[in-house]
Amino acid sequence: MKFPFKISLFCGLLLLVHFATAQVDEIAKDVLQRSASKFEWMVNKNLDSLAAVLHPNIQYIHSNGLTESRSDVLENLRSGKLVLHSVKIKSADVRIVNQVAIVTGTGTFVGKINQNDFEVELLYSEVWVFVDGKWLRLQRHANRVG
Repeated sequence: MKFPFKISLFCGLLLLVHFATAQVDEIAKDVLQRSASKFEWMVNKNLDSLAAVLHPNIQYIHSNGLTESRSDVLENLRSGKLVLHSVKIKSADVRIVNQVAIVTGTGTFVGKINQNDFEVELLYSEVWVFVDGKWLRLQRHANRVG
């Protein structure tokens, strides 16, 4: 039995949409895993792993208004100026458009900055870009919740 052209075209488009959706889901999982792993690396001072996912032009904007570059972030963790004791993510979601992934989430961040303890609830956003076959974080911005 021969399928009419319109039915064949419809089935082909349906398959294409299915595979494209599955690919986006895999990308979303990968980016969310990188985002979560990055927090673990910051807590455990795995700075080589962290550096590997930070874009050379990353800009960190902290909830207190402090803005840092890639080298600032790595040096502050290396020197102990910033010490993260724990990060508990409460929610995280990702939107993907072309070669850009935007992660938004909330969490509890506990640590020290300049020897001063902090525990803060943050709403954060991260912009990840796909460059040379890998996802790199280009931007991070956080606001206090409550």
